[in-house]
This record gives sequence, structure tokens and C-alpha cells, in this order.
Amino acid sequence: MMTAAISEDAGHARYTFRLRVSSTANTALEAEWARCRWLWNECVARSKKAHVDREKCGPARLDKMLTEARTRTGWLREGSSVPQQQLVRDFGKSRAKALKDIKARLPMRQRAGMPRYKKKREADPSLNYTRRGFRLKDGRLHLAGGIDVTVVWSRELPKSPSSVRVYRDSIGHWYASFVVPAPVENLPATGRVLGVDWGVKETATTTSDAHDLPHAQHGRAAAQKLARYQRMMARRKPARGQAGSKGYREAKRQAAKLHKKVSRQRQDTGRKWAKNVVRDHDAIAVEDFRPKFLATTTMARKAADAAIAATKAALIEMARKHGRTVRLVNPAHTTMDCAQCGARAKHALPLSERTYTCTACGAVSPRDKNSARVMLVRAGLVPGWR
Repeated sequence: MMTAAISEDAGHARYTFRLRVSSTANTALEAEWARCRWLWNECVARSKKAHVDREKCGPARLDKMLTEARTRTGWLREGSSVPQQQLVRDFGKSRAKALKDIKARLPMRQRAGMPRYKKKREADPSLNYTRRGFRLKDGRLHLAGGIDVTVVWSRELPKSPSSVRVYRDSIGHWYASFVVPAPVENLPATGRVLGVDWGVKETATTTSDAHDLPHAQHGRAAAQKLARYQRMMARRKPARGQAGSKGYREAKRQAAKLHKKVSRQRQDTGRKWAKNVVRDHDAIAVEDFRPKFLATTTMARKAADAAIAATKAALIEMARKHGRTVRLVNPAHTTMDCAQCGARAKHALPLSERTYTCTACGAVSPRDKNSARVMLVRAGLVPGWR
């Protein structure tokens, strides 16, 4: 399996491959994770004592804490220092972001939460290695600490990776996610532009009928089987503080496996659609839609199944990869503006009203199609009202 996704730095991309891990390597990776998890929990404990004092838990103080811990603890010193340093730095970034949001007085639902303890039975292993902590040789990944794993190469990496994240998912499969400079594969110019409006009835409505993305309903198709596994888990739920039975763990694994399948189906659908859109258009005006608020509505389940955020991210990444232009448009009042004359309706249209009728120029069009064309006009890709 291989996936590519845009990383935090727009100039880099992640390429993820499945790993074949022997029992020896699996034991070594779990031992490395046990050390890193202990370090993370130690950082959380010290952070709680320091409250909001940046100096007591700043980057320099955390690095010093790691050095002291490795000096006095032989068990910690047995592991590689590379993933431990990266974990401490990740903790520092997470804490700094949370403190910044608190200082900015953002609403609770918009804040990044303070780092929490990682529990042994709940947190999946995740180890980050910089360039000095790994190497690729003869198709195998060699990690610091003498850990060797086999990579299932589905394609070649475009360039030499600068870092790798080795992690295990909820099903128990190991993966290696390499960070490489993002390649650009320019496509021939087409002279066409496209406006995209996100929705729930259809995941994406565009100014071109051939490029609309209907709601695939992958989650709804798997709902009956998922409910069965969840009932099995409910019947076997262990008492608080006790380990789950074999039947409970198996039902939990089957539910996680089904969730993973649905996630991959949504990802695959979004990428295939994004590829078609990018191949046929030079510039794309996309509604900068943030579907988080839909989680509190009656459409929450259908909106989550539409995977709007994942599809939007796939479109932006595909456009970057192929040298296309994407312009994000503020979604405010896009359903109230007329794409022909720019007049704004006096009242917001209810969701049940699917046809837009302009009271100024008399233009009539499907509601979502009108919004998609408004995206083009606002992005300056077609002439129109100002």
C-alpha cells in the first residue's frame, strides 16, 4: 500500500508504505515505544506542575530533562535517543500551541487541547526518526537501535527522505511514512476553470456537470455490519480497570478494520475525483468550507460520511502536485448571492429550498450550481459582478 499526502510544510509530501515486521523487530519497536511513552507521560506530569509557565517546560528545559533522564535511567538509555528527542520536541510544540490558543482566548471548541497522558492499552506506537536515525539499504529500512524492517515498496520514492515516522494502526499493521520534497508533475494547459461548492446532498457541486461528485455513502453501506460488531463489543465490555476478553478484543479489531476500510474508500473516491478535476482544468475556485459546525446538526452523520475535509485536502494536494492553481473562497453568503448580477437575497435560503431565484435580475438556477459559479466570480476566474 502507498499513499501520498501533503505534510505540514507545503514543500514536502508524505509517502506511506506498509511494513513487514518480524517478531524480533516487533518486540524491539514496542520496547522503543514503551520508553517514548514513559517520556511523554513524564513531560505531561511536569507540565501540569508548571501550569502555564513557559520557561519551566520550554524546549531547552525539556531537552535538559531528557538528558538527565537518560543519564540516571539505564532502561531509557538502552533505546535510541533519536525518537526520544523527536517525541520531546513534539510535546513542546503541542503544549506551545495550546498555550497560544489559551492566550488568544479562542472558544473551547477551537482550541488545541493540552497534551494528555498516553495509556498503554489505548495509545498506538508512533516513532519519529530524523535523517541521522535511519537509512535505506537493499529495500530494507534500518532504524537506530539495530531495528531492521522490510518495506513493501509499491513505487519508488521521488527523492531521498528527510525523516520517517514508523507507526502501528488500530488493526495492528505497521507503516513507514517518509517525508520527501514534494515533486511537481506539470500537466498540459486546458484553458478551462472550475468552481466547486461543497454540500451534503452531493459532496461537491461544480460548474461542470461532468465533474460533480455524488455522495458515495460508504459509511451508510457499512453501517449494518458495524452495528453488529458494536453490539458484540457492548455485550463483552469489561469492567472498569479490567482487560477485555478475547471476544471483546476480536470484536473491537473487526470494528476498527471496518472503519479503516470505509476511510480508505472515502480517500480513494476523493483522490480519483480530484485527479479528474485537476487534469481537465487549469484553475479551480474552491469553497473554503470548514465542516466542523455540522457535527452539532441533524446532518452530522451524513456530513461525516461525505468526508468533505478529506476530499478538499485531496484536491488541494493534487493541484499542487500537478502545478494547477487553487483559490480558496470565503463561503460567507455564497448561497444568497446571485452569480449573474451579484445581488444578495434579503434572507438566508432554507435548506429545503433547492432552487435559487434572483429577485433583482430574475435568474433561476439550482442552488448549488449558483453557489459554484459564485466561487468563480469571487476568485476572479471569470468576469462578473464586483
